[in-house]
Amino acid sequence: MMSKLFFWIAYLVVYLISLLPFRVIYILSDGLYLILYYLIGYRRKVVRTNLENSFPEKSAAEVLKIEKTYFRFMADLTMENVKLLSMSRESINKRFVLVNHGFVQDLLDQDQSILLATSHYGNWEWAAPGISSIFKGKIIGVYKPLSNQDVEKVINGIRSQFGVLLVPMKQTIRTIAEQTETYMAVLVSDQTPTRHEKNYFIDFLNQPTSVFQGLEKIGKLTGNPIVYMHIDRPKRGFYEAHFKMLYNKPQETEENEI
Repeated sequence: MMSKLFFWIAYLVVYLISLLPFRVIYILSDGLYLILYYLIGYRRKVVRTNLENSFPEKSAAEVLKIEKTYFRFMADLTMENVKLLSMSRESINKRFVLVNHGFVQDLLDQDQSILLATSHYGNWEWAAPGISSIFKGKIIGVYKPLSNQDVEKVINGIRSQFGVLLVPMKQTIRTIAEQTETYMAVLVSDQTPTRHEKNYFIDFLNQPTSVFQGLEKIGKLTGNPIVYMHIDRPKRGFYEAHFKMLYNKPQETEENEI
């Protein structure tokens, strides 16, 4: 009971911080970067090792520059997602712009359901409200459940504020199979699969990397086109989503091609 109380007190404090203007949010982000990188040294060894493995051709100075850039971005990402607690639809649409989404909406308007793949790149948390505030039609967001139910409740509330139907990862295929109306299912598929799902590996950033096969399975099961959404960050606090058709007919692809 006491831990729940502390959680909701902390949530209230975070919400009040979210009401601050963006210029103050980024001042706090600069401070958070200094704490994470220099004071705490949060996961610095892990990040350094990953960068050295991924870019063996780069000098120590180049790796260090990327490392610091990453931690600055992580601080920004953290504070931007705090800000998301109180951002309006207008603010989301101003700061998370869908660049070439017309062909995607055209497919939905033609009663063609879509599988939208994306990655943990740019600000993916802004993507759920950004997409659902613009696209017309049913949007299904697939998510990985968290161990803390209170945190999950808050995060899912933010993600679904403009109408996204959130579905736990293990219920994806069943939920999609049950749909009777046109939908767009959003899958962020670049995390590490569970141990029993590590069936297929590719060479990614100079390392053998296991990949999810769920997107391919769902694509071949439904025949729905697979579109990729890439998120760019043209400047601090602003993102652009670019859409690209990957497979219009996934059932015609070779095994593991997708």
